[in-house]
Amino acid sequence: MIPFRQGVRVVHIAWVLAKHGLDEFILAAHLFRPIRFFRFLSPFYWLQKGQRPNYGVRIRRTLEDLGPIYIKFGQILSTRRDLLPDEIAEELVKLQDEVPPFPAEQSRAIVEKALGGEVEDIFASFETQPMASASIAQVHAATLHSGEDVIVKVVRPGIEKAIRKDIDLMYTLAHLAQKYSREARRLRPVEVVEEYEKTIFDELDLMREAANASQLRRNFENSEMLYIPRVYWDYCRNNVMVMERVYGTPVDEVEELKAQGVSMALLGERGVEIFFTQVFRDNFFHADMHPGNIFVEPSGRYISVDFGIMGTLTTEDQRYLAENLLAFFHQDYRRVAELHVESGWVPEGTRVEEFEAAIRTVSEPIWEKPLADISFGHFLLRLFQTARRFDMEVQPQLVLLQKTLLNIEGLGRMLYPELDLWATAKPFMEKWLSQQVGPKAFVRRVRESLPQMSEQLPEIPRLAYRVLKNAEEGKLRLNWHSEELSALRREMNAGQSRTRQSIAGGALLISAALLASLGTPLLSAGLLPLFSGGLGIAGIGLLGNSLRRR
Repeated sequence: MIPFRQGVRVVHIAWVLAKHGLDEFILAAHLFRPIRFFRFLSPFYWLQKGQRPNYGVRIRRTLEDLGPIYIKFGQILSTRRDLLPDEIAEELVKLQDEVPPFPAEQSRAIVEKALGGEVEDIFASFETQPMASASIAQVHAATLHSGEDVIVKVVRPGIEKAIRKDIDLMYTLAHLAQKYSREARRLRPVEVVEEYEKTIFDELDLMREAANASQLRRNFENSEMLYIPRVYWDYCRNNVMVMERVYGTPVDEVEELKAQGVSMALLGERGVEIFFTQVFRDNFFHADMHPGNIFVEPSGRYISVDFGIMGTLTTEDQRYLAENLLAFFHQDYRRVAELHVESGWVPEGTRVEEFEAAIRTVSEPIWEKPLADISFGHFLLRLFQTARRFDMEVQPQLVLLQKTLLNIEGLGRMLYPELDLWATAKPFMEKWLSQQVGPKAFVRRVRESLPQMSEQLPEIPRLAYRVLKNAEEGKLRLNWHSEELSALRREMNAGQSRTRQSIAGGALLISAALLASLGTPLLSAGLLPLFSGGLGIAGIGLLGNSLRRR
């Protein structure tokens, strides 16, 4: 049963869906089939009949009308391109997270409460008019008393409570969709809402974002390719963050960048190199690299902001990803299939030959195109879609990676359409793999292990002497624990117990039968039936218990 408040919100959502021609989604569900004819009573049905845009456009407009929380949901949902049709995913990418700012008085009050003082005492200047406003937070320009220009990011008041209400409703709708719609079950709506919940609550914690920014700044310290603003930790709290203010040209203002003399080819190649450096060298990548978060200095160096969503990979995922891409580049589909099985991305029992054939089917048409026209991101997308047929569960970190790669690839080709992402990425991956496998990797791992080995090395002679001494005196014992052997031992003990119970039960039943058949003095006392009956019941109980345990 849906609570009253959620019911009111559901009615509002249904109205917005009908307004944008998505009422068919609701009425297609098995639950609403008996009232499907009501669709023809809707004024929106007749007003829009024959002129409805495609599903993607209608879904995007619906989310925009439902408000900032649903816009953010649509943005995160757009990262699951392995689940969505292309027309819907491409429309959701267009969602702009721009909402009206909240009053400056509220912003001041939040800052003063978080930092424990008057705004005038904390900052030399504080601009009440925000520079930008989004669904989660808004940003103000300010100056510290030490003279540095900074930005102050403030989380919207009451946003956590509003998000919680909408997420609870999303869970309710997701469970209903999963119960009544076969198509919805394929999209796994409950898991999508869970992913959204984790991501959006991570974004609410500005201390987490500040830590992400500090780590990324450290990774690219003194870099000519990328600049990350400094975090002022003394002014950071869970709902307030203060960072260095940066100045640059938005990356999508291509004509302005050209007028400044910035090399578009250099920008395109640097974008790819930055991405692969973050993924493979640092294993810590910015996973929200849309044009609104990227600026460019006149020197051609990138500036990145907004670090709420970051991605990481395991060492195994890094290696398998690099080997997958290189194997695909060499059209070695057998190796691609084997790597998927070895990495655990598909179930262990998957037939490699069948998986190889499926990969070849989706990959071969790509090679009809010029190398520069092959999309790295779309290859990963098609690979994930193919692997899903073999029960591959796409890992969240791989989804973030694929979404970021699509962003970087689109950005690179917007700046420099002739960009050959393969030619830029292939040497980088080959170099990284050579550092992970082979003699150089062995020497590096030994060097990294030396401090720990040097601590343990002096103990080795004493331990060796103790082992040899115990062996000489016959005191050496081998302790070996195996879960399989333990389970077998437990089963054998249980079997022996059942056997003993069966023998005892059978003996009691036989005794009861013999007593009942013998005429003894006990019969005259009337105790024989009672005694033999008790033995029989005990015997049946033991036999029944042994059979149940089997």
